[in-house]
Amino acid sequence: MALFQDLGLSPQLKNAVSKMGFEEATPIQAQTIPLALEGHDLIGQAQTGTGKTAAFGIPLIEKVNTSIDAIQGLVIAPTRELAVQVSEELYKVGSTKRVRVLPIYGGQDIGRQIRALKKHPHIIVGTPGRMLDHINRKTLRLQDVHTVVLDEADEMLNMGFIEDIEKILSNVPKQHQTLLFSATMPDPIRRIAEKFMSEPRVVKVKAKEVTVPNIQQYYLEVQEKRKFDVLTRLLDIQSPELAIIFGRTKRRVDELSEALNLRGYAAEGIHGDLSQAKRLSVLRQFKEGSIDVLVATDVAARGLDISGVTHVYNFDVPQDPESYVHRIGRTGRAGKTGVAMTFITPRETGQLHNVEKTTKRKMDRMEVPTLDEAMEGQQRLAADKLIAAVEKDNLSFYKQMAEELLEDHDSVSLVSAALRLFTKEPNMTPVQLTAEPPVVAKQQRNNNRSRSKNFSQQGRRGNAKRHGDKRRSNNNGRKESRNSHKG
Repeated sequence: MALFQDLGLSPQLKNAVSKMGFEEATPIQAQTIPLALEGHDLIGQAQTGTGKTAAFGIPLIEKVNTSIDAIQGLVIAPTRELAVQVSEELYKVGSTKRVRVLPIYGGQDIGRQIRALKKHPHIIVGTPGRMLDHINRKTLRLQDVHTVVLDEADEMLNMGFIEDIEKILSNVPKQHQTLLFSATMPDPIRRIAEKFMSEPRVVKVKAKEVTVPNIQQYYLEVQEKRKFDVLTRLLDIQSPELAIIFGRTKRRVDELSEALNLRGYAAEGIHGDLSQAKRLSVLRQFKEGSIDVLVATDVAARGLDISGVTHVYNFDVPQDPESYVHRIGRTGRAGKTGVAMTFITPRETGQLHNVEKTTKRKMDRMEVPTLDEAMEGQQRLAADKLIAAVEKDNLSFYKQMAEELLEDHDSVSLVSAALRLFTKEPNMTPVQLTAEPPVVAKQQRNNNRSRSKNFSQQGRRGNAKRHGDKRRSNNNGRKESRNSHKG
């Protein structure tokens, strides 16, 4: 166990970290902060939820000289949401030093950003496209930058930002420190490390340290066409305080959120095609509790820092095991427990095994709930509401009417009627969802390709044989024809 007080921080930073309620450092923080403070370039391989923002944020803030009115640190992030979240975290870490942090991202008025840049922020947190836009406009000057952070580097690769990142890094002074964080290390990320980093130290947090033990993980094997009904039954039985449902595509998110609202659930969707104003509005409603269910794609959910999420539903199994870790990391935070449920179609069992191999943990099988169980869950919720109302003990205004009712009706019938009024009966409004193709595990794909190749080769050999037989037959026919003419 490593404490922040033992990591060599300045009194100002110790004070800021203490105010934030941090005491014990996570594995990625304990290993990276001392190395970064020594000035080493660093590669941190860790998933979301491991505390990596503080891992790079604390040494970055330590290095900022607030007497210099210039940009000294850059943090490049793949999404607007992550840029905002990181900037908020850095603002808290740098509060005692009065470090000025500015987020810049697409979708925000660029004129407003230019005016904010003239106020001499010390750290810029931004998305690659908007950062490059400001560099080209000469409104973002990087000659005093001493530290660059690449956060979620693999996600920026997936989103096609690698060229933009290289252009940004080419505008930074050669003598600078680079801190790169990524869940995975594909070859293009390695090439960036080789090109722009000097003898980087590597810190790798294993998956078994990443998968939070406070999260109960389940899977349900269910056919694609039955998934939505099963989801609504789970919502009725479990009555989550705050839930996130993950869909694989933007279309899926839109259709799911619309279908949930049709059946009476307060749900909103979030994905990359939404305007920034709409995204922020949805997140605000979710944090305030005015909507119960957030439906999201993987990209939109990266970097969402929402406390209080009790349940994660993987309506679609993710394309890769790393995304699964990102998804379930939305719950079970700050020592609280969480529940994650993943829907697996019969053809996706290979992907289930891949996820379990990556997380080094078996998921528990959950039986598909029945309609009666969903109804029972809603009755329990209604009973809890009744008990809570009784315990508040502000019922004097209603007691006279209650006594009059008891003169004509027995108590069991009255309580039953009250439960019926409070109980939300399962809504079976028909919904139409576009089917998503199953995710086939990589090994399974290779096997399928191999089988397909063998079939294809056999087919070609069979066709060649048939064509050869046909040609021989035709030649024999022509020979016989010539011989008959000769005769």
